[in-house]
Amino acid sequence: MLLISNNTSHMPSTFILIGIPGLEDLGMLTSISFCILYVLAVLGNSLILHIIWRKKSLHGPMYFFLAMLAVNDLAFSSCTVPKMLGIFWRNDGRIDAFACLTQMFFVHFLSVMESGILAAMAYDRYIAICSPLRYTSILTYIVLEKIAASIVLRAFITIFPIPVLVSRLQYCGGDVVLHSYCDHMAVVNVACGDTIVDSMYGLVLSLSITGFDLIFIGLSYTMILGAIFRLPSRDARHKAVGTCGSHICVIIAAYLPGIFSFVTYRFGQKTVPHNVHIFLANIYIVFPAFLNPIIYGVRTKQIRDSVLKMLQVNKKVYGDLKK
Repeated sequence: MLLISNNTSHMPSTFILIGIPGLEDLGMLTSISFCILYVLAVLGNSLILHIIWRKKSLHGPMYFFLAMLAVNDLAFSSCTVPKMLGIFWRNDGRIDAFACLTQMFFVHFLSVMESGILAAMAYDRYIAICSPLRYTSILTYIVLEKIAASIVLRAFITIFPIPVLVSRLQYCGGDVVLHSYCDHMAVVNVACGDTIVDSMYGLVLSLSITGFDLIFIGLSYTMILGAIFRLPSRDARHKAVGTCGSHICVIIAAYLPGIFSFVTYRFGQKTVPHNVHIFLANIYIVFPAFLNPIIYGVRTKQIRDSVLKMLQVNKKVYGDLKK
């Protein structure tokens, strides 16, 4: 993806990731916890994808975006957690500079992707509740493909400059990254030269993308709530709130740790302990990927019924085998 020239960027050939500083005594407990969360995240999101793929009644706009979110969560956690576990279990924090920049790109690319997917899901709920009779005619497969392509393209265009800019910084022999993965600002903080361009780009990018998506989501749900209160029956209002509840829970789980990490890097490094910051940055990667399948599995009737049916079939097969 990137050509790294030591003559121009003065990058070390490798970086050293230190994991979560200050939690070395709890390293085994921390690693087991993250490993369990990661395995459950992979299983949960794979199950969601399997159900949506196999069940043709779920081949609609809402489940199209849910499948995108599941794929994104699988990739998001998989690009960081295996290396993180290597640090905890084998004390192997060394990472090639090119691999570090590649990981940095995908971490932030997938973060922007997730934000875009959540905004698209808010738009889907807005159309479903505010214009239910036109739902399928508005969100056609062609429109869904265009929305998905725009989400991917926006993430690539905005994130690709980050590793390019980082590769041009001067490091003066510094190679220790105070993080468990190659986060943008964690690597920038290792540099010894002028980092104002990198810091400002990261700041403007985070504020513009996260700010735009949150404003869009907020406006969507403002109009959704207005439409819900105008519904004639209590049952209809309850059903409409239920269809949005899952998405709201996912938004909270996805945005809160990310916003905390962003604010801490820029404004709270002297007040927030570094190990707390890094721990929550890791939670931001793996916890939403673990939680999203549970939220949608419990609160979405079609998925819940499919899971229960699969469990009943497996139980019956297991019973027949025992006989």
